[in-house]
Amino acid sequence: MSMSEWDFAHANADHKFFRQISRERILNEMLRSSETKSSTTPWKILIMDKFTLKVMSFSLVEDIFKRREPLPSMDAIYFIQPLKENVIMLLSDMSGRCPLYRKAYVFFSSPIPKELIAYIKNDTSLLPRIGALSEMNLEYFAIDNQAFTTDHEMAFEELFGETAQNSRKFNECLTTMATRVATAIASLKELPYVRYQVSKSMDESDTKNMRDLVPSKLATAVWDILSKYKSSVPDFPQKETCELLIVDRTIDQIAPYIHEWTYDAMCHDLLEMDGNKYIYEAPAKPGATAEKKEALLEDNDPIWLELRYAHIADASERLHEKMSTFKSKNKAAQHQTSRDGGEISTKDLQKIVQALPQYNEQVEKLSLHVEIAGKINRLIREMHLRDIGQLEQDLVFGDAGAKEVITLLRTKQDASPESKLRLLMIYAATYPEKFEGDNGIKLMQLAKLSPEDMKAVNNLMYFGKIDPKKKSDGNFSLKFDVQKKKQAARKEKSGEEETWALSRFYPVVEELIEKLNKGELPKDDFPYINEPVAATQATASNGTQPVQSRRSRRTATWAKGRCSDDGYSSDSVLRNASVDFKNMGQRIFIFMIGGATRSELRAVHKLTTKLRREIILGCTSLDDPPMFITRLKMLKGPDLP
Repeated sequence: MSMSEWDFAHANADHKFFRQISRERILNEMLRSSETKSSTTPWKILIMDKFTLKVMSFSLVEDIFKRREPLPSMDAIYFIQPLKENVIMLLSDMSGRCPLYRKAYVFFSSPIPKELIAYIKNDTSLLPRIGALSEMNLEYFAIDNQAFTTDHEMAFEELFGETAQNSRKFNECLTTMATRVATAIASLKELPYVRYQVSKSMDESDTKNMRDLVPSKLATAVWDILSKYKSSVPDFPQKETCELLIVDRTIDQIAPYIHEWTYDAMCHDLLEMDGNKYIYEAPAKPGATAEKKEALLEDNDPIWLELRYAHIADASERLHEKMSTFKSKNKAAQHQTSRDGGEISTKDLQKIVQALPQYNEQVEKLSLHVEIAGKINRLIREMHLRDIGQLEQDLVFGDAGAKEVITLLRTKQDASPESKLRLLMIYAATYPEKFEGDNGIKLMQLAKLSPEDMKAVNNLMYFGKIDPKKKSDGNFSLKFDVQKKKQAARKEKSGEEETWALSRFYPVVEELIEKLNKGELPKDDFPYINEPVAATQATASNGTQPVQSRRSRRTATWAKGRCSDDGYSSDSVLRNASVDFKNMGQRIFIFMIGGATRSELRAVHKLTTKLRREIILGCTSLDDPPMFITRLKMLKGPDLP
């Protein structure tokens, strides 16, 4: 159990988070349920297919399609998708005179079709060897305490490409996605009111707009599956218990590529990470070669928990404070660091580790984050990200236009191509009319974008429906023509004090969740599949009066922890969260087709505390800006003029 879950288990014994529930279902409903008195050994073989192997990794895992050694004295647990090829392999393993294992405990990741049940029942030699046959409803990846993914990294191409509606993969993708979303909700024994982002064209016969209908098609499919669960799954709710909102990536055309300035987002944006894995050089003894190690930036790291949603400047300050506190309380550490009062160097950290072996683990964790923050700050300086980031924010809030963009492109010509590309994508999303005709081409040429990068901007306009309807001023050039009327993609939130200038941005999802919580989400734009009766609509569509809470500061009393005396340990965000989970309102699920972002993940954590309702973010994938741009380039849209 991670530190955050341990804290919650004590502070809120009756409440368990989404990820924790998923883990306990695997342990209790599948692994421990196979324990019997007749079993001669506590050991069992765990067998999975390629998909369920991703869902769970265990110490003794066998792939169902690999040749396996017969172990007739041992029992086996099969965790597989209900597919014909998997059932055939199960029969191959367990039927006949010489089965591979003594007994098979079979758990399907989603409901099994009746024809496959009949297929199993027809094998008389197999039936006595089946210890359990159960549907787990566990076909999703819990990537965070409050987030899951359906592992549809190609959702862009399969659902939104120019020829997507003519592809066999279109319906296959939607069908499997609906199953996985439904299993995530069913795991928590929830039955939601289902709402979706309305299409731009409600005429389903118009195949040109099939991509606009993706949220409504997914919402219908999810509700159909959940409706079947009502009649087939024991103890499943018979009345709606929560809310589910399904949207696609077009709902927010800026969040995927704007520079997000939290520690978490900066790590995944600027560093070469593999998921949550960061590779670094660990301190070594004098004369020895530095050893490469892997660190997982996850919930079991208390420093990561405390700092992940802090602004990078705030995170850097707090890390320096922690190290200074540690030094002040340990005389040996004071003698091992440079005496000029400057930043602590990697050599200083190595000396501290060698001088204080009893604090090896603490110092190693702390030095890891000091190194990461230092590396990020160096990249920010080298890439001119403060200037670029400030202009990005100003564009989003309507405080800048063509003049400022052209000035930056001319004065910061050594800025990275990716930074300039992301800036122009934000400009295109905010001022689409300025990309009319060859105006956008001129800007992209000024930025010296490659043809591939130009394709990304073009595909953004195609995928994001940024079709310029307003006529431009007509005389657009690369001279400083100041815009008289400035547009804003976001409005300043009233009553929220900003601590950091680069923290103004918030994703559209944050606004949608707040409106949903208050019962103010427009039904014309976000209709219901199963609309509640009129009486409940007056109470925020969830049977309870909407929670009224004072707005918190954007930068985070909700995200700040306290430094302990040793300069290392820190109270987790969850421990400090002033939320009584026993009295929380009903859950809110929001599912993003086309990939979610770090800023949206941050929003659900923030709003869970603020609104006193557990909010769970589902998505086809969790994308960082470089990955989103790569997928955008792969999208087959209209050619550049």
